[in-house]
Amino acid sequence: MKRFHVHLSVQDLEPNIRFYSTLFGQAPSRQEGDYAKWMLDDPRINFAISTRGASSGLDHFGFQMDDDEELGQLRERAREADTAILDEGTTQCCYAKSNKHWLMDPQGLPWEHFVTMGEIRHFGAAPALSDSPGAGTSNAKERTSDHGMGNACCG
Repeated sequence: MKRFHVHLSVQDLEPNIRFYSTLFGQAPSRQEGDYAKWMLDDPRINFAISTRGASSGLDHFGFQMDDDEELGQLRERAREADTAILDEGTTQCCYAKSNKHWLMDPQGLPWEHFVTMGEIRHFGAAPALSDSPGAGTSNAKERTSDHGMGNACCG
């Protein structure tokens, strides 16, 4: 796994940008009117904040991979974890074009696995992911339909 990803929803972007810039000792690598992202190398973290969540706090976790082969390995691990997978494929979200899939952990926390393929000029759209992706299933199954996982979108 190449880079851990955390996305927080915040009420007011500016004081949070000041706080995290001071905490990390660097300015965001990407900043928009509703979004900021720090690509930290020590530790290797993609840390993002936005004002797009329904409430403040943790939006989702994830792993940013370097290539589609590594992403495929994570997809296989997700299948083995017996959870539903929302496979978005190529999508646009969080000012980036990405190849990604989503899953939920047993606590209902969304996890994003993705490869970033470039930047875009708009935020993009959030997927809808299930509140209980494994409910009623005995095997992990790929899902490509809208199934309500909240406002998780980022990369």
